[in-house]
Order: sequence, then structure tokens, then C-alpha cells
Amino acid sequence: MGIGSGIALIAIGAIIAFAINVDLGGAVDLTLIGYILMAAGAVVFLISLVLMLRRRSAVSTQRTAVDPASGEQITTRRTTDNGEPLA
Repeated sequence: MGIGSGIALIAIGAIIAFAINVDLGGAVDLTLIGYILMAAGAVVFLISLVLMLRRRSAVSTQRTAVDPASGEQITTRRTTDNGEPLA
């Protein structure tokens, strides 16, 4: 499920809650079902947004060492994005 699924659930829930006026008896309340779908859509949307933002994080590592043979200082820089090296 993604951001689109959350938006779709919110839209379907709003249509059911506000646009449909059908009496199905005392057992089913379409307005309540619409509200439940809108709440579920909001939760799916927020979870998808958080997961997408976490995926975008990058980690940068810098290591410095001294070469014993030449006495030169060597600096290595590495940037990763979710475990995959970047340029």
C-alpha cells in the first residue's frame, strides 16, 4: 500500500459517508463505514509518508589513516543510501 492507496481510501470513505443516502436497515450504517474508511486511509497515508522519508536518508562516513610506509595521511569518504553506495 502506498500514498495513492491512502488517498483512494479517504476518497471512497468520503463518498460513502457524505454522498450516499441509502437505508440498508438497522444492521449497517454507511456513514460509520465511510468514517472508518477515511480513518484507515489517513493511517495508510501517514505510514507511507514516514516510510518514504526514512528511505531517503543518506549516511556519510569518513575515515582517516596514516600509511606506515610513506607516512602519508589517507582519507576515505563513503556515502550510502540504505546500504547502497552512492557516487
